[in-house]
Amino acid sequence: MSEEFKIEIVNPEKSFLVKDDVSEVVVPAYEGEMGILKDHISIISFLKPGIIKILSKSGDESYYVEDGIVEFKNNTLSILTSSILNIADIDKSKQQDLLKLAEEESNKDKKSDQSNYLINQKIEVLKTLN
Repeated sequence: MSEEFKIEIVNPEKSFLVKDDVSEVVVPAYEGEMGILKDHISIISFLKPGIIKILSKSGDESYYVEDGIVEFKNNTLSILTSSILNIADIDKSKQQDLLKLAEEESNKDKKSDQSNYLINQKIEVLKTLN
């Protein structure tokens, strides 16, 4: 019996990724990193800035995501996000640009605790890239 499931990642511009041979996905949920395998219970959660790790027969992939919603039901994982980048496509200058923007955002006054948490999470993740 197959241990694979389907993943769909959608962003505002397009359907970003569709794969049918996924064995495991790790997502940066608000509750912490969440590993999803075939036949996982149905779930809906919000994503925080972090790395989505996809393990599949066709090769492992990692993506940087800043936000989004993740839903798993009927062995299909759907991720809706406004910002996603393939880690393989992020060079040092792109990483530095993203980090600089996040640090500038961090220095602004009058942020809510939630905004402050998300910005700090983004900075922490961006520093680990490359």
